[in-house]
Amino acid sequence: MNMINVPVSEGTRVFLNFSVSLEDGSEVDTNFGGEPVDFVIGDGSLLAGFERLIFGMSAGERQMFTVAPENAFGQPNDNNVQYLPRDQFDDDIDLEIGLVFSFADARGGELPGMVISFDEEEVSVDFNHPLSGRTILFDVMVHRVEPAELH
Repeated sequence: MNMINVPVSEGTRVFLNFSVSLEDGSEVDTNFGGEPVDFVIGDGSLLAGFERLIFGMSAGERQMFTVAPENAFGQPNDNNVQYLPRDQFDDDIDLEIGLVFSFADARGGELPGMVISFDEEEVSVDFNHPLSGRTILFDVMVHRVEPAELH
């Protein structure tokens, strides 16, 4: 098999640098300037909406993609805003809007939630992904693509 021009597809390991930015240009995450990351297509390292975009890219290619919210972090869902009794929060916590807490989810994992309003009785916490509803600019530089080894 010719190793030189394997395009990104199912069953490949991809080495790449990337950046994720918002439409206003503010950078959310990047590893440009550092070592490329590598992962196997389909292993869950990359959101499916981002993964599909890089299919067909080859080593040495760089592309900028604009990713709609539904292919990135989803649209905000009103059901993800929870109203919690104020007494669930310790009295010594100074609540403020924008404060992010980590809550335990049903599976015992960590779920970040952001305080969006509060009063003496109740605290409103938004569990939507902070980037939900946002269009994402995804800049990708593919360094190497190789067949993934089956373990």
